[in-house]
Amino acid sequence: MTGNSIEQRNIINAPLTPMSVIACAGSGKTQTAVRRLAEIRRQLGDHRGRVALLSFSNVAVDTFTQSYQALAQTMSLGVGSSRVEIDTLDGFITRNVLHPHSHRTMCASQAAYLVTGGEAFLKGFTFWTGQYPMSVTNMQVSIDGNTLSFYYSQNDKVVQLPYADSLKLVQRLGRTGAYTHNLGRYWCYRTLLDQPAILRALVRRYPHILIDEAQDIGTMHQAIIEQLITSGTTVSLIGDPNQGIYDFAGANGQFLAGYGQRSGVASYALTRNYRSVPVILDLANRVSARTDAADRDNPATVHGTFFIPYKTKDREKLIESFQAAIIAAGLQVENSAVLCRGRELANKLSGKVAPVGQGLVKDFALATLLRDKHQDYLGAFKLVAGCITSLLEDPPNGLVAQLTQPSRHPEIRPLCRLVWKFTRDANAGLPSSELLADTQWHPQLLTRVKAMLAALEKDHGLKSADKLGNKLAKKGLPNEALLAAKDLGANQTPRLRIDTVHQAKGESLDAILYIATKEHISALLAGVDSEIGRIGYVAVTRAKNIFWLAVPANALKELQPDLIAYGFKKVGDT
Repeated sequence: MTGNSIEQRNIINAPLTPMSVIACAGSGKTQTAVRRLAEIRRQLGDHRGRVALLSFSNVAVDTFTQSYQALAQTMSLGVGSSRVEIDTLDGFITRNVLHPHSHRTMCASQAAYLVTGGEAFLKGFTFWTGQYPMSVTNMQVSIDGNTLSFYYSQNDKVVQLPYADSLKLVQRLGRTGAYTHNLGRYWCYRTLLDQPAILRALVRRYPHILIDEAQDIGTMHQAIIEQLITSGTTVSLIGDPNQGIYDFAGANGQFLAGYGQRSGVASYALTRNYRSVPVILDLANRVSARTDAADRDNPATVHGTFFIPYKTKDREKLIESFQAAIIAAGLQVENSAVLCRGRELANKLSGKVAPVGQGLVKDFALATLLRDKHQDYLGAFKLVAGCITSLLEDPPNGLVAQLTQPSRHPEIRPLCRLVWKFTRDANAGLPSSELLADTQWHPQLLTRVKAMLAALEKDHGLKSADKLGNKLAKKGLPNEALLAAKDLGANQTPRLRIDTVHQAKGESLDAILYIATKEHISALLAGVDSEIGRIGYVAVTRAKNIFWLAVPANALKELQPDLIAYGFKKVGDT
């Protein structure tokens, strides 16, 4: 994109009133949101209140921050140019409510802290599923009006939990000062309800809040936003209701879709797609019943929407064929992806499932594979951080969360660097996957972990737990390398990403292969009224040049006429 369209300028230069922006995929929401943020700040002049731009991923936050910093240098925003905050919505409520104030509502004797599931004391905080206990980290909470409900998700199904028992568990955990990602939103809502002075101060500090990707607002987020709106904050939403794919959290796009109907809220739209070639946009329009316009022309190289039959046993060949097609079209393998509906299949196809070991050793083995096979250093680091924390006798509250979010906890950075060094260094830290798992890799792991724990105790006062040999037993490790030599050699070629649709949302990718079931395809063709249909829509709209739909071979005969009617061509026919 160059410059701003008329639709974008109307949004950027609008009066300082609440607004709802319904934007199609690829419409330049990022550019528009950042420029709107700068314009709000400019119109506020030297007003001491701050303007917040919030989203739902750290990637989006980084992009917004870089864009705003570049824009602020070219615009005259006055002394208030630095009075903006760009963060995730969860980061915003954590910094302003949870950490400084929620301990009073939680009846805790210490500041609230995040737990992620690797903390040993959480073994005492479980709920009963009817068949087995499950960690409180799997519990979720939603609100309908003033009615709270607790539940967990299993195999894409929501299972309700008894209210009274669940509330007691949440409150008992709260008295320790601990909260999970999901329960943090509950405690923020309760804090603003129980401590109205905090709510008033928050509204004075943030008179304007702009929320991007607003279709991802769930019921607890919505309840918090409603508290801010009612108390006087001007809230504007921007997003695409058709990309609401978190139904289990109540994030189905309905809050965004209805917001523009409220009194005093101005409605705007972005209807020009700058991402996809016309044939892909035609499919997206057909699925979503929209009439968005394509800004791009058709390229001279291969492009469009294609379907290809597959059998389960041949999925690896399918992925190889897709990668060959990307290269033949002159596109970037590194900027393309294979997308799946669920994490389990994505992990299986990408090899991100530890095949060996048990307990913490299995996690260390998986971290080794993530580093050596997938070059996923962040994923490996997170696993190692959880393992090391589990080997400490009395780890500080929220240590795992702090290690994985050092920008929010600068005091943890020296320890974070130590864990990073252990994760990355195959010679002195996490051993190489080329070693025989039971006789070479495991002995080195044990020796180096003990050295690491000794350093933690000496330099950071963190004492290791007893019986390390039991916690790091080699049971289940084979007498072969974790990663075969042929797989190590494959790392020299560009790596095709395999991920879930949820993880790719918000991205622009050269080519997409969506591995679907018959149910997924039927839902996609039926439109965006169902969550599965919207997931398919998100997969389609990530693609810039090529979209492949993998169709189960046994469903091809039934589905092919509809696919052709929707503009798909069979791979190999053109």
